Amino acid sequence: MLTAIIDYESGNLHSADKAFQKMARETDAGEVVVTSEADTVARADRLVLPGDGAFPACARALAESGVQEALIDAVENRGVPFMGICVGMQLMARNGHEYEETRGLGWIEGEVMKITPTDPMLKVPHMGWNDLMIDIPHPVLEGIESGDHAYFVHSYHMRMSGLDQRLARVDYGEDVTAVVGRDNCVGLQFHPEKSGATGLRMIANFLAWTP
Repeated sequence: MLTAIIDYESGNLHSADKAFQKMARETDAGEVVVTSEADTVARADRLVLPGDGAFPACARALAESGVQEALIDAVENRGVPFMGICVGMQLMARNGHEYEETRGLGWIEGEVMKITPTDPMLKVPHMGWNDLMIDIPHPVLEGIESGDHAYFVHSYHMRMSGLDQRLARVDYGEDVTAVVGRDNCVGLQFHPEKSGATGLRMIANFLAWTP
């Protein structure tokens, strides 16, 4: 089995690569590669899209990377399991509203908007550990319970059109979307590679997931 972490020059992939490599070894889940090659994306059995930075810049970088067409074909037409991380998760939405309205991949019914906590003491960006609240069970969340911690660094989150695709949330002066999913796609707003045992468990679950 081949898991491809997509490199489209939108983030430091070292930590994610290290975490996925570790869990692939521990679970005998095959090979993990970081790639910017469309051919590798096209033959991968699982796809991971990380991302750091602003939504418009990441969307442009993905569109210009040469891998977006192969990614869309794999996920939409062949049902390849997909995980988006941080801005990679936000790109699954219909649109982003950071600086300018930007079209996303449209895989999740939501819009990426700035976090607006009701408590003025809560600063944006939302940075640090927060307790997950599980809304909908999912194979990638197996073994994860409400109250388990994950590590966040973000100023924008996905506001859902409905709650059937929101798998988990956190409280940060408002409900902040933490995990989304549908069909063969799952997205994590936090960084699983920086979230200790909780994040590593989700990576292992994803590597074993058969939608």
